[in-house]
Amino acid sequence: MKTNPFTLTFLGTGTSQGVPVIGCDCPVCRSDDPRDRRLRTAAMLDTGQSQIVIDVGPDFRQQMLRAGAANVRAVLLTHEHNDHIIGLDDLRPFNFLQWRNMPIYASERVCENVRHRFAYIFAAEKYPGAPLLELRAIDKDEPLLLEGLPIQPIEVMHGKLPVLGFRIGALTYLTDMKTIADEELEKVAGSRILVVNALHHNPHQTHLNLEEALAFVERVRPEQAYLLHCSHRMGLHAEVSAELPENVFLAYDGLQLKIE
Repeated sequence: MKTNPFTLTFLGTGTSQGVPVIGCDCPVCRSDDPRDRRLRTAAMLDTGQSQIVIDVGPDFRQQMLRAGAANVRAVLLTHEHNDHIIGLDDLRPFNFLQWRNMPIYASERVCENVRHRFAYIFAAEKYPGAPLLELRAIDKDEPLLLEGLPIQPIEVMHGKLPVLGFRIGALTYLTDMKTIADEELEKVAGSRILVVNALHHNPHQTHLNLEEALAFVERVRPEQAYLLHCSHRMGLHAEVSAELPENVFLAYDGLQLKIE
């Protein structure tokens, strides 16, 4: 799948608690290495003219200010967990800048969840200043074209919960994955850049751990792989990175990749 060049920015690479964790004094949470400070997982695709955001968690405002983003034109949601959607209200400034509704692309289930949890946004009579969001249901088997980028949804399983990842040209972006069906794995084949979650070293019911993530990388065989959605229990960035295969990297907040 070919596409125009774009930049992927890791807006956040941490778990639902973020890193450092409140009240924790482990070596990772006390680290002064900026790569060990992880906001909640989210990403941004930048074409040079506009941006698309993947997930809008509780750190969204901070992430947008840090990235200097001013022209977000669409949002892709992977699933409805709090650390991926609760920042939707902070899309309001883009409504004011663009004088348009913000399209939100997600599965039908996630759209219904958002409509219920953010009922004030979709009320018949809105209070002044409420966000202007337009929910657009997407299907795992129907590609999209957003801001000139062809996007193929990919369904993975977050335990028993279906979650969407996305294939954009040479890039596959997967988060909160535990398993993937063979037919969905076919959509990942040929990816040069793979982004996938790796929670920590121990087994987990709904996330890949580091061993499982590395096995998945070996199965896909991309040129480069980046691990995200990492807990403080993963360990220090510098120490873990030194033990990874040469083509596998721990992603960190603010990291940018040029995708061609």
